[in-house]
Parts: sequence; structure tokens; C-alpha cells
Amino acid sequence: MDGTELTLPWQIFSNIIGWIYFLAWSISFYPQAILNWRRKSVQGLSIDFLYYNVFGFLCYSVFNLAFFTSKEIQREYKDRNHDSDNLVRANDVFFAIHAFSISCFTLSQTFIYKTEITQRVSRMARNLIGLMSLGAVLVIMIVLSGHAMWIDLLYYLSYVKLVISFIKYLPQFWINYRRKSTVGWSIHNILLDFTGGVLSIAQLLLDAYLSGDWSGVSGASFNLHPKYVLYYSSCRLMVFCHLISSL
Repeated sequence: MDGTELTLPWQIFSNIIGWIYFLAWSISFYPQAILNWRRKSVQGLSIDFLYYNVFGFLCYSVFNLAFFTSKEIQREYKDRNHDSDNLVRANDVFFAIHAFSISCFTLSQTFIYKTEITQRVSRMARNLIGLMSLGAVLVIMIVLSGHAMWIDLLYYLSYVKLVISFIKYLPQFWINYRRKSTVGWSIHNILLDFTGGVLSIAQLLLDAYLSGDWSGVSGASFNLHPKYVLYYSSCRLMVFCHLISSL
């Protein structure tokens, strides 16, 4: 039995893990949207969180689509990573596009259902998203001037998503703490989010092991371990907040 026959079952297993985490992450968006629909209200839900989600998953979608479909980006990645292929898979692309779409839908509910008078996007969120967008424009100008490559723009977007993954739950944490209640906020999206993330890391590490190339773990900014550390820290923070506010 050669090496290919030995690794084939693990490759299939990796694909299965990928689609399971895709389902877990994808389903995680629906409890909040369903809760809003049932209550005909978005009271208790952070508007900043929704805007951060839309902007973050827009960056994530561009990143995954480019790495999965663009020959130029794939070539630039190989040039920087010893001719290795990037580890973006079809399930990553489908998840990113789906996440962006359902995030936009959930945000649209704030224009339809009942809100509180003070429930609006904050100046801090507007300024932060504006600065990040301006940064993307500046990177594009640098690329067009020939002083950087298009893959650098994608890495910039990945760092934007990293920052958003860390801060996006903080406004919701503050609202829950101030109201001493989590009514209007679904804890199920956090639990499913966390489950999908664990499986995503498992697939990343398994793919790196099977290929014998760990540059995909350190070379692709979206898959850097600090990103997940920050992301799961925010998830645990929200779970803790939910439990405390429920007492």
C-alpha cells in the first residue's frame, strides 16, 4: 500500500470535517434571525455587532474567493511559500458567501422590526469600519503603483477580519451587562460558532499534516492561531456574559 492509498481516507475525512464545520457555522446564523422574526423585534441586539459581522464577512468572502479562484493569487502564494498550494477549500468559499448573505439579512431586520430609541450604530463602529475601508483603498493604491502585490491586499483583509472577530461581540457584551438581561440575543449562535471553529482548526491542521507543509498554518493570515485564540476568547466572553446576565 503506497502513501497515496494511506492518505486518501484521511483526505476524505478532512473533507467531511470541512463540510460539518461549514454546516455548524452556517446554521449558527439562523437562531438570531429566527428569534428576531418570532419576536418581531431586534431589541436587545447590538447594531454594532451586525455591522461588524457584515463588514467582516465581506472581507472574508473576498479573501476566500480570491484564493480559491484567482490563478494570479495562487501563483503569488506559491512564490512566497516554496511552491505550496494554499489551503482554502470549496467549503470555505461557500461558508464565507453564505455568512455574508445571512449577515446582511439579519442586519436588514433592524430596518423592519421594532427597535429601541437608542438602538443605532455607534460613532465608534462607523469610524472603525471607515478607517479599515480607507486602509483597503490605500493598499489597492500601493498595489497599483507596483510596490505591493494583490495577495498583500488579501492579507490586509485577513487582518481586518481578525480584528473584527475579536471586537464584534464586545458591544453585545456591554448591552447585556447594562440591561442585566440577554433577552433578544441568541446564545445558540455562539455555541455553534465555537463548534465550527474547533472543526475548522482540526481540518487546517490535518491538511497541513497530510501535505507535509505547515506554511498554510502560518502563511495564510486567516488561519493564524492568534486569530482563533482571539475569536474563541470573545466567544467564551459572550457565554460568560450570558450566564451571568441570566442569574
